[in-house]
Amino acid sequence: MTDEVEKEVAVKDPLLEGQWDLWIANNDPKEMESVSEDELKAALIADLSDVSSMTVGEYTLYQKWCEFQREYPSHEVSTLFGVEKHLICFEDEAYIRSIKDNIWRPESVEDYMKLEPVLQYAGKNPELSKVWNTIRTFTSTMKNSSNIGRNLNYIVRDNNTNKYLGVICVSSDYLDLTPRDEFIGWSREKKTQGHMINFTAVGSTLVPLQPLGFNAVGGKLMALLSLSDEVQNRWKELYGDKLVGVTTTSLYGKDKLNGLSQYDNLKHWKKMGFSAGSISYEVTKKTEKMMLDWLKKEHTRKYFEWYVAKNPSGQPYKRDHRNRSRVYVYSKLAIPKTITSTAHQRGIYFSMLYDNGCEFLRGDIKESELKKSFDTSYEALANLWKTKYASKRIRSLKEQGRVTFDTLFYDDLSYVSWEETKERYLTQVGR
Repeated sequence: MTDEVEKEVAVKDPLLEGQWDLWIANNDPKEMESVSEDELKAALIADLSDVSSMTVGEYTLYQKWCEFQREYPSHEVSTLFGVEKHLICFEDEAYIRSIKDNIWRPESVEDYMKLEPVLQYAGKNPELSKVWNTIRTFTSTMKNSSNIGRNLNYIVRDNNTNKYLGVICVSSDYLDLTPRDEFIGWSREKKTQGHMINFTAVGSTLVPLQPLGFNAVGGKLMALLSLSDEVQNRWKELYGDKLVGVTTTSLYGKDKLNGLSQYDNLKHWKKMGFSAGSISYEVTKKTEKMMLDWLKKEHTRKYFEWYVAKNPSGQPYKRDHRNRSRVYVYSKLAIPKTITSTAHQRGIYFSMLYDNGCEFLRGDIKESELKKSFDTSYEALANLWKTKYASKRIRSLKEQGRVTFDTLFYDDLSYVSWEETKERYLTQVGR
């Protein structure tokens, strides 16, 4: 399909067309540089063949390694003690070390009982945002990707010691999740045209730090704290909508060895089922640049809508633009579908904060009629975690002699090869 035809079938949004006219006047596709179609196709097939042969855990770790190679590049430096590897931005090393040194580490196996978890909202505070991003990048196996739309980023600290316990991000909810929507009784029209999707959110980041996560099922604590009064009040204050329910998904779903997630059997969270959609594999940054250059030159209108155009709030005009562009290019170049995506399914979990929340989200009752389901104070949620989950886990680990005081901090991924990364960390994925 030519760009002229693509423009004709595009939705005639005056705001979009105005941006397009201004941008195309200064960007002539004939003057753009791009690789040939055959060269791009060969690079895509090579990259996708590599990643599609990986397990879910291996691919997750590979994306993390690529993130470090891109965001924290290193080089060799000659010193009095020989050749050493350091980050190119040397100042980052001291800062990263300061974050690592402030992670909560128990002196005894029972120290979790002394914790008083609280949430510190990062918001637009540059320093707190830097802390949040550093913790998120260096302690979670999932790559650190920003979310489009609403975001509440929290650093979880112990109120007694001020040490870090984890990070949380509560974001704009997934638009379509069939098991959740069937549970609520939602129609797509009610969610979108009725704007009821704004009354739910997704716990997109629920990351406990180690050894809290392993020893005391800290992931359950993060999931419970994402429902707290602080999160609900902040959502209302910033966005004007009452938070009625929270969604989250498991990382590994059916692919996990025992099939269980940290959210299974967690009070106040209900398992809805599994996701149905596939996830597109990502290619290396070098190949991605080739792909975007080709898209920009050969399908200029599509490139513009996905990577240039903005909606009135300043966000990208199209949601999920990176995935849209990948799927589009793979289709245009006839890349075999067997290597472009994974059918990996994730578990879907939902927490309804009100007894009659489904009725409200369907539009059957007014907001003033909502009846709160449970105590969402810090104290109540932390006490539930300690007495019902952490204590049981600690007791089991003690009996098996498996209690650990080891942390998990990816501060060496900038310096090691992919093969070394697999050897060191593949068994830690999903820990």
